Amino acid sequence: MPDADAAASAKRADPFAPLTSEMIDVGDGHELYVESVGRADGIPAVYLHGGPGSGCQPDHRRLFDPERMHAVLFDQRGCGRSRPKGSRTHNTTAHLIADMETIREKFGIARWMVVGGSWGATLALAYAEAHPERVSGIALRATFLGTREEVETAFTSRLSQFYPALYEDFLSVLPPEEREQPVEAYYRRILDADPSVHGPASRAWHDTERALSEHKPAKTRIDLASLNVWRTLPATPFMEAHYFVHDSFMSENQLLRNADKLAGIPGIIVQGRYDLLCPPETSQALAKVWPGSEVRIVEEAGHSLYDAGVRDAVMKSIAELASKAAR
Repeated sequence: MPDADAAASAKRADPFAPLTSEMIDVGDGHELYVESVGRADGIPAVYLHGGPGSGCQPDHRRLFDPERMHAVLFDQRGCGRSRPKGSRTHNTTAHLIADMETIREKFGIARWMVVGGSWGATLALAYAEAHPERVSGIALRATFLGTREEVETAFTSRLSQFYPALYEDFLSVLPPEEREQPVEAYYRRILDADPSVHGPASRAWHDTERALSEHKPAKTRIDLASLNVWRTLPATPFMEAHYFVHDSFMSENQLLRNADKLAGIPGIIVQGRYDLLCPPETSQALAKVWPGSEVRIVEEAGHSLYDAGVRDAVMKSIAELASKAAR
């Protein structure tokens, strides 16, 4: 394992290589993959990946200045390199918040900056409202409040308005009698144990979500002929269906109702102007009830971290919040 002191960090060939990496037992049969980057005495931060169901990627480490920060990244329950892979047992928002506390205590961190986008933003807000005393700042991208309404709107009215042909493809995967409430039908099918049912549904959901998540998507139609072709299934639709069918395991409008608990925590919300999954109105609604937060619109960008200007804006927000935390 690389030397963790500041001098050794500066000499490492790759300053973004993991400082530490390990599996941490969080109970309930789950082990989480956890890594840290930067310098052990740096400004603490934790990164929360999206989905739910994706996982941390090497490039996520590069959001943090390795000479200033000590960033912790982990794959949430059932995701990425965590075990058991894909497990939805004992997997709720409350479990993930408890896991973050286990990780924080493991690293001996008193307070840390919380960074996340999309579902990662949902978890960041839920954690900060549960443990505001542990949060030095919050950097969000693409605010998602974890509500059923947000998902329903994105995959029905908004999808039909911006990509009508894709919406027809999306509906065509379902039998006619299930098309009146397509999102609920997709949840049922994705969570069905039969591969002939969940296979096509998960692939169609994944491809539709990908088109919605990019400002200039490469594909705006579902390849219907390939939905039943045997290939690796995408991971995120299964975890998303598990969480969204249970309203993200939160009470109605929980994150906005409890936003007063964020008072005094500085926050920057990076928002793509043309985000079809998490539109600007959601970020604005959050900012109105979160004193000390600001929304930064990135023009010509959608939902993705890699749309033009978004990644730079997120890195800048992290750096600014780190300066505030260091005072």
